[in-house]
Amino acid sequence: MELVKGRPKDLTGRLDREIKVYDLLDSLKIEYERTDHEEANTMEACNEIDKVLDTIICKNLFLCNRQKTQFYLLMMPGDKPFKTKDITKQIGCARLSFADPEYMEEYLNIKPGAVSIMGLMNDTENHVQLLIDRPVIESETIGCHPCVSTSSLKIRTRDVLEKFFPAVHHEPVIVNLPDEVTD
Repeated sequence: MELVKGRPKDLTGRLDREIKVYDLLDSLKIEYERTDHEEANTMEACNEIDKVLDTIICKNLFLCNRQKTQFYLLMMPGDKPFKTKDITKQIGCARLSFADPEYMEEYLNIKPGAVSIMGLMNDTENHVQLLIDRPVIESETIGCHPCVSTSSLKIRTRDVLEKFFPAVHHEPVIVNLPDEVTD
């Protein structure tokens, strides 16, 4: 794995959803670095990618309320533990659980394993509320998938906040998750 600037020179075999991410980032004049890799489905694989990107790697959780009428994309540091009760009070929701994959595909055009803020570009009707744990926005850069789990991007956080989110019409809600799981 190596870190390279920008989109792949050869798009052969790339999915449309991935190419759309590069098209949008390029149109917004957002610089990014990219690494291609095997599908990352183990912690060991993720750790290797983390070393190449050298940035905060975000855990992206696709959540919903009990009635499956409100959907959330939670962006948090990958090494931080998560319990739903640590966030429900902050967003005024009684109970959260992981949303079914079909909603992820319907609203974000992403499959499990590739969940990423980049999928918000496909949520044109704003079905998904973005939640970001404070340490993520305080970092200089972030790592995320370009809507596929075989590539990872490194982007300046400022560009994501000031260019990407306004372009996809999503305003994040900043939350504060504890560093340790509470009882």
